[in-house]
Amino acid sequence: MIYRSKAPLRLGLAGGGTDVSPYCDIYGGAILNATINMYAQVAIEPLSENKIILNSIDRKRIVEIPLTKELELDTTDGELVLLKGVYNRIVKDFTHKPLPCKITTYVEAPLGSGLGTSSTLVVAILGAFTEWLKLPLGEYDIAHLAYVIERIDLKMAGGAQDQYAATFGGVNFMEFYDSQKVIVNPLRIKTNVMNELECNLLLYYTETSRSSSTIIESQQSNIQKKEEKSVEATHKVKEQAFMMKEAILKGEILRIGQILDFGWQHKKQMAKNISNPFIDQIYDNALRAGATGGKISGAGGGGFMTFFCPGITRFQVTETLLQFGGRIQPFQFSSEGLTSWSI
Repeated sequence: MIYRSKAPLRLGLAGGGTDVSPYCDIYGGAILNATINMYAQVAIEPLSENKIILNSIDRKRIVEIPLTKELELDTTDGELVLLKGVYNRIVKDFTHKPLPCKITTYVEAPLGSGLGTSSTLVVAILGAFTEWLKLPLGEYDIAHLAYVIERIDLKMAGGAQDQYAATFGGVNFMEFYDSQKVIVNPLRIKTNVMNELECNLLLYYTETSRSSSTIIESQQSNIQKKEEKSVEATHKVKEQAFMMKEAILKGEILRIGQILDFGWQHKKQMAKNISNPFIDQIYDNALRAGATGGKISGAGGGGFMTFFCPGITRFQVTETLLQFGGRIQPFQFSSEGLTSWSI
């Protein structure tokens, strides 16, 4: 038997960063995001031999390890540390014995590109293990366990929106509170609104990646120190999530560009290196070409950027963006979250 799963990547549309502790613990966070038809895919094959094989196809990494209950973690090991972290937690919490298996993964976007790749991969691996071992885990359980693996076991800085987006799928307004409490509110949006939103949003890959941890740690430090500028900026970014929710539910599509720009101007004040001269140049030129707003995906510093291009301006904005050497990424919104099956 082969046990498979896939989980969707996400576009963060508003509120990004307010799901990160300690901000959400103190003030409560709010985020609006939507999953898209780009995925982390996983296959697990049980083995008769006493070994574990980890195969990251997109990273071109494959390792074979003698069978053990706990794999040694090396946080510099790229994507493989995520595979090891999930394996260790599954053995520790559920099987209490080693699992001879081959774990094969593929992510349809580069790590560090801002679409929640790492968390989505963790969710997908958990989904495949749940399918194989028939684990009694619901959506909230899987998302929370993915958060624990990344943030506690692997000590990777970050928030919680990616794990919940990948697990639930669709367009969600999420609330984040103290003690890792998360509430996911799926939004019922008219089809014509979603079609128009999809038509007007342009996803652009800058052909750069970054380590989100450094930026997030700076953001966390600013909140801990109660730096007024950073705290007030984060409040405004949370406010943006409510503005975006209202605009999408009411079908006020043309407001979305302005709301994106509102959030971006405040997001840049949350921590250093969220933007840089190259990103600012791209953003300014996109607006001159007809976009009414945009943002960097994820923590910032590089990766994907999203722009709202009303009417037919997406074509002129596309021409402008391609001058910077990146590429346009076609996408569609995806309503399904984590999916698992066996063959």
